[in-house]
Amino acid sequence: MNKIAKFEKVSFRQFKEDWLKTMKNPPTPWTDEKIKEIYDKIVLPKRATKMSAGYDIFAPVDIYIAGGTYVNIPTGIRCKMAEGWVLTAYPRSGHGFKCGIRLANTVGVIDADYYNAQNEGHIFVKLGNESVLAKTKTVCVGQGEAFCQGIFLPFGITEDDEVENERIGGFGSTDKK
Repeated sequence: MNKIAKFEKVSFRQFKEDWLKTMKNPPTPWTDEKIKEIYDKIVLPKRATKMSAGYDIFAPVDIYIAGGTYVNIPTGIRCKMAEGWVLTAYPRSGHGFKCGIRLANTVGVIDADYYNAQNEGHIFVKLGNESVLAKTKTVCVGQGEAFCQGIFLPFGITEDDEVENERIGGFGSTDKK
């Protein structure tokens, strides 16, 4: 096996900033202490077995997804990868089969240079509840539960590729000229 990457937490400062921007309308206001408690409990992704391809990504809090809605989840993690590799993200198959939970972008693609983005390469996962009962059924992904899996894949480029641009921002930044 190639050892080509390392998961880390983003800084508390970055996590707090992203958490407050993303996780709106809590039952009680977010305090620094509550956000720090969530941050301290973040578990870095890991494989369940030695033959698993996917690294499980765990929910930082209980996540409730009402039928027909999406929730954007700041995971608190980032990933440093070797050049020539990409981290792809997929929903856990059990959530898809049993509950109709999907990733909003079907497959997430985290490039190696995202690690150096302005947001420290903070990985977000946007989950949607598209179950048959979507209009009425709310699904809960419990705190600490694996809800997504990341798989590392090598990639190639074309012989005439001469791209020299470097990433500056996070999501959507490579579209900006």
